[in-house]
Amino acid sequence: MKPVRHPDAPAPGELLGAHYEQCFGCGGEQPHGLHLQARAGEGVSLTAEFTVQPAHQGAPGLAHGGVLATALDETLGSLNWLLRTIAVTGRLETDFTRPVPVGTTLHLQAEVTAVAGRKIYSTATGRIGGPEGPVAVRADALFIEVKVDHFIDHGRTEEIRAAMDDPDQARRARAFEVNP
Repeated sequence: MKPVRHPDAPAPGELLGAHYEQCFGCGGEQPHGLHLQARAGEGVSLTAEFTVQPAHQGAPGLAHGGVLATALDETLGSLNWLLRTIAVTGRLETDFTRPVPVGTTLHLQAEVTAVAGRKIYSTATGRIGGPEGPVAVRADALFIEVKVDHFIDHGRTEEIRAAMDDPDQARRARAFEVNP
């Protein structure tokens, strides 16, 4: 089925913000995290950026492939804000087409391509030097819609409690309580 942007989704151009401050991908409280910032696009798409730091390297001076996969996963997962759906990664297929040097800002573009029941299919590309630059990484993903209980049942109690005590996190969780 063709994906449909939720009427209460963030407006195009709006910064999505972190879904959890301790998230390695988007959280502001992770000193070595990606601090990835995503903005809503048109339809069910978004753009995101992150700058490769020295802590993100694998080979000397180059981004670690796992960090690049994390950036793609975070970007693709952020698309679920536009559907107002809670979902987790079921599959992530990643292609690395060129090295990404430390200090490089990776420009990511992602979109949901289809929704089938609880399955959400999406794709993303990461480019060097700007949104029109050469492709360095790309990914196709399958996300599976879950209830918030998934995190309560499988997460560590102290982190769940801390997240729910955070007024911003509680507000974000309430935004997803009524799924279409």
